[in-house]
Amino acid sequence: MISKIIICLALGYIFGCFSTGYLIGKLKHVDIRKYGSGNPGTTNALRTLGAKAGAITLFGDMIKAILPIILIRYIIFPDMENIQLLILYTGLGVVLGHNYPFWLGFKGGKGIAATGGVMAAFDPYIIPFGLLIFVGSIAITRYVSVGSLLVSVLLPVWVIIRYPGNLHMLIVALIYMALAFIKHHSNIKRLLNGTENKFGQKVSIDINCNHPNNPKEENK
Repeated sequence: MISKIIICLALGYIFGCFSTGYLIGKLKHVDIRKYGSGNPGTTNALRTLGAKAGAITLFGDMIKAILPIILIRYIIFPDMENIQLLILYTGLGVVLGHNYPFWLGFKGGKGIAATGGVMAAFDPYIIPFGLLIFVGSIAITRYVSVGSLLVSVLLPVWVIIRYPGNLHMLIVALIYMALAFIKHHSNIKRLLNGTENKFGQKVSIDINCNHPNNPKEENK
């Protein structure tokens, strides 16, 4: 089982290293890491590059989580008794690759879109609940970070409900949640201080300048 877990983590990490936001920015001759939060994730892509780039980044980061899970489920380890556990490990590899891509100096996004893709592939029944929590919390608070953190909490809660007594799966799910809170530590501090950026705020960039004129503000 250990060898299978290692394979899942490695495959997931490879897919996770595909940084959608960074590559979309490069197509627009913008290094997204130099603007806004300096984060190549969905929220910073939305704020710095616009709605279309943000949507593409969201889609790409979710798909890169779904594809390796499909490979594990149907091609690499078909008919495995513990396939749901292996799916969680594959997704964990994706999130680690997204958060810490080796080719970007281990400085990536915050893993929420990738986690969302994992959750959708892990158990499609979670999708409406995840959307309700994410969209609802942002609509109420106007903070993307709040929705992101609540979605990360949903995964271990879902495992408890759907797979009661499976301690191994719960531990892996808790690791997802821990990674989200670790990567959002600055957002949590700003939320407590009342200085967190609200949804819809924009970042002005000069595509002819290699350095930003605005201070970095970390978000997802």
